[in-house]
Amino acid sequence: MQTMSLAEERVTLRILLAEDNLVNQKLAVRMLRKLGYQVDLAINGVEVLQALHRQPYDVVLMDVEMPEMDGLTATRHICQKWCASQRPRIIALTSFALKGDKERCLEAGMDDYVTKPIVFPELVNALEKATPSLALSH
Repeated sequence: MQTMSLAEERVTLRILLAEDNLVNQKLAVRMLRKLGYQVDLAINGVEVLQALHRQPYDVVLMDVEMPEMDGLTATRHICQKWCASQRPRIIALTSFALKGDKERCLEAGMDDYVTKPIVFPELVNALEKATPSLALSH
């Protein structure tokens, strides 16, 4: 009987990581690569929008607090520009865990919410939620 690695079992997602903190960036990239995903980086919301105009992504892991354009503003722009079936799944990455923070992210158009520091099983769960929608849209 053959066993598959974590990376081999997963659908390949095109992931854009929007994170301005270098330490958080390296940690998230390491986790995502361990799962077998390819990751592109953006350090603010402006770069996220530019990247999305260049190529499609399945998932944007979006830091809420970034310079130039924060994640909530970038998410609102994405939701205005692309219809739900054409836009990537947006997962908030935030150190905010206060009551109402998750709701603010969801109201802005984000699809899910992961707190920082990132907990590996929580990230895996959020990414697995993105996988079924790929089967419908691709």
